Amino acid sequence: MGSPQPPEEVVFAYHERTKHHPRRYAASPPTLDWATQPDPFRRYRGAPLVSLPIALEGPPLPFWALYVPGAVAPEPLSLDSLSRFLRCALALTAWKRFGLSTWALRANPSSGNLHPTEGYAILPRLEGVADGPAVHHYAPREHGLERRADLDPAVWSELMAGFPPRSFLVGLSSISWREAWKYGERAFRYCQHDTGHALAALRFAAAMLGWQLFLLEGVGDADASRLLGLDRERDFQGAEREYPELVALVMPARTEGSAGLPGSLPAEALRRAGAVSWHGQASTLSPAHAADWPIIDEVERATRATRHAGMEEDFSGSPSEEELHAPPVRSGSFDAEKVILGRRSAVSMDGTTSVSAETFFRMLARLVPTRDRRSLPWDAIPWRPRLHLGLFVHRVRDLRPGLYALARDPERVAPFRAGFNRPFLWRRPAGCPPGLPLYLLEEGDYQAIAAQISCGQEIAGDGAFSVAMIADYTAAISVRGAAFYRNLFWEAGVIGQVLYLEAEEAGVRATGIGCYFDELVHDLFGLSPDWQSLYHFTVGGPVEDARLTTLPAYGPGAGA
Repeated sequence: MGSPQPPEEVVFAYHERTKHHPRRYAASPPTLDWATQPDPFRRYRGAPLVSLPIALEGPPLPFWALYVPGAVAPEPLSLDSLSRFLRCALALTAWKRFGLSTWALRANPSSGNLHPTEGYAILPRLEGVADGPAVHHYAPREHGLERRADLDPAVWSELMAGFPPRSFLVGLSSISWREAWKYGERAFRYCQHDTGHALAALRFAAAMLGWQLFLLEGVGDADASRLLGLDRERDFQGAEREYPELVALVMPARTEGSAGLPGSLPAEALRRAGAVSWHGQASTLSPAHAADWPIIDEVERATRATRHAGMEEDFSGSPSEEELHAPPVRSGSFDAEKVILGRRSAVSMDGTTSVSAETFFRMLARLVPTRDRRSLPWDAIPWRPRLHLGLFVHRVRDLRPGLYALARDPERVAPFRAGFNRPFLWRRPAGCPPGLPLYLLEEGDYQAIAAQISCGQEIAGDGAFSVAMIADYTAAISVRGAAFYRNLFWEAGVIGQVLYLEAEEAGVRATGIGCYFDELVHDLFGLSPDWQSLYHFTVGGPVEDARLTTLPAYGPGAGA
């Protein structure tokens, strides 16, 4: 019997195997078995449920203010503020109806609207929620918290000893079956995209309350599983398992970033936190599974490594806010709640709507972390950008159509450029802010090509522009290990969520594109195999489907 395959090799093999090709798509079900469609709402039967107040509105707050450090005074942690936080991060935003069918939309977007991501909150004693510290599962359909476990106050104090008072934790997990039911082997990729979407949604929701949120990169997957109760075999008998993704710290206080804060949680406190009485049995999502996908289990195992405190990364070469936005953006059309709760994924684009070069530059600048590590939402993750952008510019006023490239880390322009084995121009466009490393590669009409490489989806060519998110793939995994494969997709999801919200603020729409022909992207840009495209996106004027009825998310007239 041979030695086990190294985790990095498992990841590389999975990624190659799950690429789409024009004549061979990644393995997936030949047809959709509607009888086994997964329930998008998990509940823990027997766990006490606390309903959160729904009809809450904060003071008017322009969306642009979320990007200004210190512009929003921190609200105290309370039942109402917690409700608003979860409402703007993971809750339902509307129901849609067509004929006899209804389905929910959420603040955190999802591939195929299948929602593999589950949310958890580990809270101190909070009036109206629990009489002591506890682990809660968030139930989005009910907008409520299911109390999964009561924590000893001494354990809670030990767990949170390194953080400001009234801080709490949030966790995310994935149920890969929800995506695999439709997408088969490529589902693991989409679960990670959605984790990134949800992480960014949590960060924007926290900013709306003046709170901060940091990913605790040093919390290992086994510890996260123990903390969230996902390692409990008896609670998942007959039910689809959840896999831990991340744990993040939320601080309802004003600090100067994450410097000096622990990047992990005390090991003994984590052990004791898991050794308590748990409530509830996980609901089964499908009566049967029409197919199993062993490759997903393999890549899950390969990327579930023990994590350590993240590497200290130097952001001093990143641009300042003034260099990215000259002058910094201090205006906008909508308030924060309207943008966050109004976010929708466009199902098609009109092929005519354009955006201004100023709007285009602003959107791209929001994707670049600043050197002071205070730019939203990039202050939530501790690593420097590993994803850069190939851009198909179709309809941006005062900008020539063609192929462009954005290096999201200015110090990686040279290696990014070296990864393109084609004689491109690499010319800075006129009017581009000095801190935005954007380059024109080649002029021309790329609408048909953008659609072709996105599995023939016209939406990629009908928008104002579309994006290929290109990862410094081999180098990142070689340095950070197999588990960082997940982080690369999280970063892609965070980029996507910023584009979603920036599009709403600009009066247009965006949508993620998970189906694309990987190697056609690489051939178009002349990319070496060390660089891989991980996600596509498009932004433009949406075409609304008049056949659909929109219903409220909660309360009278809701679609549930």
